[in-house]
Amino acid sequence: MSATTTTTYDPNTRRVPPLGGFNLTLLGIELRRMLRNRRTVVFTLIMPIALALIFTNQKGAEDSAGSGNVAAYILISIALYAAALTACANGAMVALERATGWSRQLRLTPLSPVAYILVKATMALIMGGVAIAVVNVVGAIEGKAVMPTHVWILSALLGLVCTVTFAALGVFVGYIVPGENAMQILGPGLAALSFLGGVFIPLSTYNDVVRNIAYWTPMYGVAQISRAPLTHDLPWFAIVNAVAWFAIFVAGAAWRMSKDTARV
Repeated sequence: MSATTTTTYDPNTRRVPPLGGFNLTLLGIELRRMLRNRRTVVFTLIMPIALALIFTNQKGAEDSAGSGNVAAYILISIALYAAALTACANGAMVALERATGWSRQLRLTPLSPVAYILVKATMALIMGGVAIAVVNVVGAIEGKAVMPTHVWILSALLGLVCTVTFAALGVFVGYIVPGENAMQILGPGLAALSFLGGVFIPLSTYNDVVRNIAYWTPMYGVAQISRAPLTHDLPWFAIVNAVAWFAIFVAGAAWRMSKDTARV
């Protein structure tokens, strides 16, 4: 009779993957999950095109604005809004991931929290970049927006960088609000913040009270930064606004993520 041996598993010997589990395979899975979501396709492709065509054809769009015209000013603003909304939708997927048990499955893997956040940030940049590209291509084909080539490029790049702030906002809200309710809050909320923050309507048209409130909103700073190559105007407090809200949303997302992890 032969003796059988039992091998015990020591979790301390498990090999931690490079970069905490951040890899192209995981990014590919996340990208496919996003593209299968019809709401994401609407936010990324259909809605930005409709907004660009509507707002750039308004009366006065051909008037001068900075080194371009008002249509260019509007186009940059819509590209930022579309990218921010897309990034929020990507971040808010955390709510559905928690509801369906996907986040629990991820915690059973060697994927580190830092790598998980990097995946979300990368996806936000990818999808936000698609939204910005769609708006700019439509604007170029339509021909209403007039601005130098370097302004097109710089504004698009700055808007893309600013979308990371709203990816963090989406994750933050996704950990607070259950299920699909996250985007039901973020969608109207971001639209209201965009109007108040001067994304769609110049702050000069507001009265002093509303204008002073706008300076404190999350959309004010990023809008000023994105349009700076066109307007040649970037107040120092706009930069402080953008950095401060980025830090607040990242801290909030990290805090809620740590609380959620502690309950598992």
